[in-house]
Amino acid sequence: MALTKDTRLPLNDGNTIPILGLGTYASPDVPKSTGEEATKVAIELGYRHIDCAYIYGNEVQIGSAIRAKIADGTVKREDIFYTGKLWPTFFSPDLVRKGLEKSLSDVGLEYLDLFIMHWPFSLKHEGAEKPANSDKPFAYDDVDFCSTWEALEACKDAGLVKSIGVSNFNRRQLERLLNKQGLKYKPVCNQVECHIYLGQSKLQAYCKSKDIILVAYSVLGSHRDKDWVDLSLPVLLEDPVLGEVAAKYNRTPAEVAMRFVLQKGIVVLAKSFSTARLKQNLGVFDFELKPEDMKTLESLDKNLHYGPFKEMKQHPEYPFDDEY
Repeated sequence: MALTKDTRLPLNDGNTIPILGLGTYASPDVPKSTGEEATKVAIELGYRHIDCAYIYGNEVQIGSAIRAKIADGTVKREDIFYTGKLWPTFFSPDLVRKGLEKSLSDVGLEYLDLFIMHWPFSLKHEGAEKPANSDKPFAYDDVDFCSTWEALEACKDAGLVKSIGVSNFNRRQLERLLNKQGLKYKPVCNQVECHIYLGQSKLQAYCKSKDIILVAYSVLGSHRDKDWVDLSLPVLLEDPVLGEVAAKYNRTPAEVAMRFVLQKGIVVLAKSFSTARLKQNLGVFDFELKPEDMKTLESLDKNLHYGPFKEMKQHPEYPFDDEY
């Protein structure tokens, strides 16, 4: 299948997801208005899939950008695919709908296209919400994500969201969810870190066998935000082998790193607030990597997580201790 910026992949619930999305996370020092302006530019350039989350703290601005582009006639609401995420402090079944309604209200949309559980573990409201809350630690909770899922299914039935999925789940956790008694809807996707150093081939094969799409974040090896990322890890875009492959195609390492993941049949979230890079990222549809170059890039896999969320390592639902 020839990929274009308009390519959509079918989801197991009958909906479709654009294969390229705009990631909107930014570190706290980036003004929220920057993300708002970048989202408007992205929509003008043809991006239709916008990926955001409660924990990013910018849903108000990203939603404002989307609504501005609907209001000026650039797009209709149904052209846009908006993803929100349920943070672990909202996993208690009585809080799930509140978490979704908070996102709906902030974004200013009547429904979300996709709402996913951000992690498989739950946290208590009274603890920290993210690593930057250094004044208080995280407070682990023991909500079973299967009960959270039932509340998400009810949100889908209520028409608040079109599709529901998960993020950062390993195979064992997906199996537990899929085998749960009375499962009404399968997750449509599992959004995970995925790049040349973390190819996720085994997880992808398992998800494919269950008709679950993989959505990739940190395809360029992640932002260098010290709150979430170990800064001693190698910079992916400086990889010499990646550089050699990029030179062969007269492309940037970033374009080749993205194209690699796209060609694996995985939805790519590309995070950039720079107009030049937003344009350049669309260049991934102008070339195709040969099978031998795909193999070369696959050989770089080190099973390396840039965002391991180490603070959760003692949580019984921490996902990254399993092989995949």
